[in-house]
Amino acid sequence: MLNMTANLWRKIHDTNNLAKADFTGSNLKDGSLQGAILANASFIGANLNGANLQDADLSNAQLVQAQLDEADLTGTILTGACIEDWGITTRTKLNGIRCDYVFMRLLSDRRPGQKRRRKPDDEDKTFADGEFVDFIAPMVETLDLYHNQTADPRAVAIAFSDLRQQNPNADLEIISMEKRGQNLDKFNLRVCTNPQADLSQLHHQYFDRYEHLLTLPPQALIALLIEKEDKSQMLAGMIGTAINRPGTHIDTYQNQGDTTVSEQGSNASKYNLSNAQFAGGFAETVQGNMEGGTINNQAAEKISLAEAAAEIQALLKQLEQTAPAETMTEKMTLATQAIAQIEANPTFKQRAVAALSAGGIKAFEKAIDHPVAAFVVGAVEEWKKS
Repeated sequence: MLNMTANLWRKIHDTNNLAKADFTGSNLKDGSLQGAILANASFIGANLNGANLQDADLSNAQLVQAQLDEADLTGTILTGACIEDWGITTRTKLNGIRCDYVFMRLLSDRRPGQKRRRKPDDEDKTFADGEFVDFIAPMVETLDLYHNQTADPRAVAIAFSDLRQQNPNADLEIISMEKRGQNLDKFNLRVCTNPQADLSQLHHQYFDRYEHLLTLPPQALIALLIEKEDKSQMLAGMIGTAINRPGTHIDTYQNQGDTTVSEQGSNASKYNLSNAQFAGGFAETVQGNMEGGTINNQAAEKISLAEAAAEIQALLKQLEQTAPAETMTEKMTLATQAIAQIEANPTFKQRAVAALSAGGIKAFEKAIDHPVAAFVVGAVEEWKKS
């Protein structure tokens, strides 16, 4: 990392115009750039911890991975700046920042096809006065629970519920859920915390619990989820929606108390899930073709899928005659009973696994066509893996 010399600092103060200057990797810790013209300057990877940037013009500057702990950005102009992975903290002063829009990604030859991800997304809109600080503040105090393998919605909901219960002073609130990775097979749960929370400890505590839950059979997970409050059960449904639907991103806006699920693509749509009852289990009905590998005997596999689905439907209806399932807890109890009966019948269990292998998760859920289908299919998927 380049250390700034006294002569260079003198030059900065003498000229005050450092437009297009290259401070990549420089150590500007505790320095003063107050009022400096730094438009289009590069601060990629620079150490700006404790720096005084009051009223500086950083329009179109590259602040990628810049460290800004205890930096003072009061009154700074940030319009057009690229802030990918910049290191602001709860001690960074963000008062009075002037900013119409920013970019969340730096274009690079190593990432062909990437877009700059302008915020606000609408090219015709800009941040209102003070809105940029409201936009960026949640990123300061967030805990990212990144799952690098396909996440189990039940385990996520239980682990997060336990984490929140065991750390009441951390003020944990989910602000977004997002599928990640090239194949959208990874999952990130972003959680807002209070400034004093130990993010490292919370992260470790969550994944210790989550990984233990993954070792439990499906019935045990469902039983644990039944014991939780309704919010945890609804969270499992929301996570399932985020994971199972293509291109889904869920944002929770704390000031509104609402949750919006948006689906990217030509058939994009939004759902307001405030006060929703998740009678539909994990995933909304999915329209479209079956997913999976190459199908050599499509007609036979459709019959196998339909027969297994019909058999499960009949079992669920039979169980509902003695114990109607109207509430979420009752539905999960119904699913637990059905899973237990299927598992106790090796032939039935084998047919269910074969149907899942033939048609895929979404097609099997659609064929069963029941509010607890996702729970049952989740158990079948576990049997298939074992």
